[in-house]
Amino acid sequence: MGKAYCTAIVLAAGQGKRMGTKVHKQYLELAGRPILYYSLKAFEESAVIDEILLITGAGEEDYCRREIVDKYKITKVSRILQGGAERYHSVWNGVQELKEDGYVFIHDGARPFVDEEIISRAFQEVQVHKACVVGMPVKDTIKVADKNEFVEKTPNRSSLWMVQTPQVFENHIVRGAYSMLMRESYINVTDDAMVVEQMLKYPIKLVYGSYENIKITTPEDLEIAEVLVKRKK
Repeated sequence: MGKAYCTAIVLAAGQGKRMGTKVHKQYLELAGRPILYYSLKAFEESAVIDEILLITGAGEEDYCRREIVDKYKITKVSRILQGGAERYHSVWNGVQELKEDGYVFIHDGARPFVDEEIISRAFQEVQVHKACVVGMPVKDTIKVADKNEFVEKTPNRSSLWMVQTPQVFENHIVRGAYSMLMRESYINVTDDAMVVEQMLKYPIKLVYGSYENIKITTPEDLEIAEVLVKRKK
């Protein structure tokens, strides 16, 4: 029996307002290449991944095809799809294109440091648990604030994780959860696991990612990423 078919949905439709630049953050240069290139390259070179669906902003499909996919020979990108107003719209556009069977790795294009180790670890776990999220235990003490920015409570740090991507699911689980979500009138979700948790009440397995698997959101993140890229080289 062969390996289950695995699709990566890479999200690159964000506006990146906190970066403070006219160029969307996923197209900013990191060591001479667009940030988006790095995660696409990781999935391209992974033995686990069979196909990549790239989700971009409206009108950016041709640019992505020409300047990233073709230029850097990312041959596993089968389709470039238009994203939506919110992250969950973009994911839904990709999820509808999935095969009936197999697994999907949903990943933020602004996380350039996903690697084969993380992808393989997530694949091993999803085959057992069906729904997995990559993350790491938090290092800092976390405070829950009230609406006036006073400390309401301090949860026990030992049980807290910061969640990353990829978030990995059996195709039919994530498709079912998102189809239920899209019928809701009020939607307040911040990641894919939350959709599966809330819609299906399905248990999510946490999988170790890496403290280097950062999301580039602010100019400071880009500076840290430059250091990490140099170190990896």
